[in-house]
Amino acid sequence: MKIWKIFIILIGLMLVMTACGGGEAEPVAETAADQPAAVASPTLAPEVSTPTLPPPAVSVAGEGESAPAVVESAPTAVPNIIRPWPADKFGYGVQIHGNATVGDASQTMQAVRGQLGLDWIKVQIQWWLIHPSPDAGQWFFYDAIVDEAAKNDVNLMLSVVGAPAWTRAAGGENGPPDDYGEYARFLTELINRYPGKIGAIEVWNEQNLDREWATANGVNPEDYVRFLQVAHDAIKAADPNIIVISGALAPTGCNDGVTCADDFVWLDRALAAGMLNYADCVGVHHNGYNIGPDVAFDQAGSSAEAATAQFRGPFDNPHHSWSFKTTLDTYAQKIQAIDPNAKLCVTEFGWASAEGYDVAPTGFEFAYDNTLAEQAQYITQAFQQMHDSGDVWLTFLFNFDFGNKGSGPTDDPVPYSIVDTNGVPRPAFGAVAEMDKSD
Repeated sequence: MKIWKIFIILIGLMLVMTACGGGEAEPVAETAADQPAAVASPTLAPEVSTPTLPPPAVSVAGEGESAPAVVESAPTAVPNIIRPWPADKFGYGVQIHGNATVGDASQTMQAVRGQLGLDWIKVQIQWWLIHPSPDAGQWFFYDAIVDEAAKNDVNLMLSVVGAPAWTRAAGGENGPPDDYGEYARFLTELINRYPGKIGAIEVWNEQNLDREWATANGVNPEDYVRFLQVAHDAIKAADPNIIVISGALAPTGCNDGVTCADDFVWLDRALAAGMLNYADCVGVHHNGYNIGPDVAFDQAGSSAEAATAQFRGPFDNPHHSWSFKTTLDTYAQKIQAIDPNAKLCVTEFGWASAEGYDVAPTGFEFAYDNTLAEQAQYITQAFQQMHDSGDVWLTFLFNFDFGNKGSGPTDDPVPYSIVDTNGVPRPAFGAVAEMDKSD
């Protein structure tokens, strides 16, 4: 992990996403008939790409070393976005490759607003990438995309993940900082750098998996609620108009409490610990495998797909984690039992299709079962289904532009992308552009 991370920072040309993933899930191939695989956000593989910005000086700090800060001016565009986002307005969004050293940030925003007609984008912010040492400030990775979103009146949701190793006695970036106040201080710094340009912040990502929340207490929901409270208070103190979204969970049946927790079980405990007191919206992830958005987990076996599917998980091993519909419906029931007005923010959803590629990523074999036409159908149907449910406030498709910014068809996010490896729009691109987007 450290070798490719240093490689990333040294060349300043790519961003590695934490897994909704999150985000944005890395579904693992279904190998056991009695246990659904953990599902989390696809992870972007390292890539080399021609930068559209001059590569700034990048600091790389060694163990116990502090690198000098990179001094830059924050973007100056004056946003004309909708803040605060109305409680009764449904938000249509998409996740983009947010590292501004890969691709053209201006073209990306023009496509999202002008061609797809979407209100929101999601960008995952890697804290460790900005602050590899306490004094470093490598904001150039994100400045351009934030500025261009504001210029194009696109509302911005930031998923903030990846505590730097220097904040953790255990090292690594796969868990929260030992002092939750460090995260709060970073959030305050983030908001102050981009005043008035952030519409929502998702507090962490898939914290029911230890690859995201590795701590001495395991994947503990009560610990996360305390973390969320600290983050919520910092965000609201810096900008009360920012929507606070709880970190979306990975739908999974694994439940040992140390490496993983069933998302339904984890959510029950977090709600009992008062999670809704510190979130304006409850984050949700789901990547739809090879069944449609309207298929409940216990109906998959009788669906038309059951007769032809190569990937057998949802059909031969029924479990709630396979179903987009069951996941969203159950989350809504759980939170609204406590607060009838509580809403979901679906910060990652999508369907992968390997059509047009010779291979699919290992563990994502369900992508062989989805045609490009089905990908387009499922995505637009899911948008409409969420809109009509009344349970969802904001939603973000995974993904727009990882297809031509990944390392090829075996890169996890690529089959989810609505553009292909050459940057050519897939049918889902046109379907999203043309679908009704009424409030």
